[in-house]
Amino acid sequence: MSRIRRRTGGKTAIGVILTAIMLFPVYWMINVSFTRDQDMRKSPPDLLPLHGTLAGYRTVLDEQLPYLGTSLVIGLGTVVLTVLLSAPAGYALAKLRPRGGGILSFVLLAAQMIPGIIMAMGFYAIYLQLGLLQSVLGLIVADSTLAVPFAVLIFTAFMSGIPRELLQAAQMDGARALRTFWSVVLPMSRNAVVTVSLFAFLWSWSDFVFASTLVNGGAHEPITLGIYHYIGNNNQQWNAIMATAVVASLPAAVILVLAQRYVAAGVTAGAVKD
Repeated sequence: MSRIRRRTGGKTAIGVILTAIMLFPVYWMINVSFTRDQDMRKSPPDLLPLHGTLAGYRTVLDEQLPYLGTSLVIGLGTVVLTVLLSAPAGYALAKLRPRGGGILSFVLLAAQMIPGIIMAMGFYAIYLQLGLLQSVLGLIVADSTLAVPFAVLIFTAFMSGIPRELLQAAQMDGARALRTFWSVVLPMSRNAVVTVSLFAFLWSWSDFVFASTLVNGGAHEPITLGIYHYIGNNNQQWNAIMATAVVASLPAAVILVLAQRYVAAGVTAGAVKD
């Protein structure tokens, strides 16, 4: 027993050390966001902001709020569009079994392997003709193309595990396919909906390739471009830069913590087939 405890304790210690190493950049980002400009020139630097300041966060509130608001609108719009497109598609592939469904699933899987910069160039050429460059709607559509293939696969796997007897009971009560999907399948797919929504929001929130290609220089830029421009314009105010990064990370971190239970259930769905 003592040998097993020592082995378990050793593994735990290694895990804690590796986690600390991986999270150290996050800690340093928070530390610098509270550090005064004159204290950043110390060698070695302080591991704790002994003379902390909120100047960086005041700068964020003064200059970065429009970027954060735009990112929030783009993220929520991407979530809505992704769920609207992928949930019915996943239901059709899982339960209606259309002809060519296997080929479509392979195409969706292959679509995730296309580099984002290639898609961005294609969107640029299309949006130039449609007049959607530097628009929030255009960026929502572009970000959705990253999330929809993954979302369809998640919904397909989850909905495949729904017992067919429930669908047959709904059909016996007179419900058509659309009513069955809306009243039976979608409420039972809550975990998948939360999982898809979370990943769609995170992808759109952290997107830089589409943003820099399609809306750079426009009136509505997301926070990724706000940070990028801010580094270029204020490369000496590191506390403000890191404070911007901290504030930009908070929404994604909070959502991930709150939704982790549903995500764990959603990504492991489909293990039991009907």
